[in-house]
Amino acid sequence: MGGMCDRDNVIAGVQEGYDRWAEVYDRDGNPLQALEQPHFQRLIGPVRGLKILDLGCGTGRHSLWLASQGAIVTALDFSEGMLNEARRKPGAAKVRFMHFNLQAPLPFESGSFDRVVSGLVLEHIDDLAGFFGEAYRVLATGGFAVISAMHPAMMLRGTQAQFKDPGSGEVVRPGSLPHQLSDFIMSALDAGFSLEHFVEDAADAELATRFPRAEKYLGWPMLAIFRVAKEQPRAK
Repeated sequence: MGGMCDRDNVIAGVQEGYDRWAEVYDRDGNPLQALEQPHFQRLIGPVRGLKILDLGCGTGRHSLWLASQGAIVTALDFSEGMLNEARRKPGAAKVRFMHFNLQAPLPFESGSFDRVVSGLVLEHIDDLAGFFGEAYRVLATGGFAVISAMHPAMMLRGTQAQFKDPGSGEVVRPGSLPHQLSDFIMSALDAGFSLEHFVEDAADAELATRFPRAEKYLGWPMLAIFRVAKEQPRAK
């Protein structure tokens, strides 16, 4: 699937697209976020006192919740527009928000974090091996990462991350890469992670009632979310 798009142009458009999206992102009625949230909170478990790194934090959806639960959160995103929205929210002072491009090596020492999280970001990452390799490196041994993504099956319906510009009415697609589920899982395993949990989920009637945009995807895979662990070395 790698030949379906110009990857350089996709990556270049992501930052600009999310800067434009930031103004309306939290009011966009995105059903994928609603579908993801309960899975994320179940898989991350208790976090009080833990050091957590949020990769691609956007407007702070996961970061602020984690901080409210007592975690020590560092949150990265390369859209200043999204970060500005996050910093304006209640509880933002408890989170260390940083402007950073996730296509580059992370600016942290190895083993710095107890948990790593990333919500709905993978479709914008070109180098999945580098992304998972860095997540593994900065995670402490015995820790785990919770990663979610828009299900690749959504692209078969012509759907990817997009929004309608409130000023112009233009439908803007920041840029998505056509990864497959195997790309996600094998990149994590090749980095050294072990797979603990993997969930695929679809829209149901209840979600479509709350988020009308989900109605056309009833029964169609929308979300992939998984937990991968950095295990203790086995005794020889």
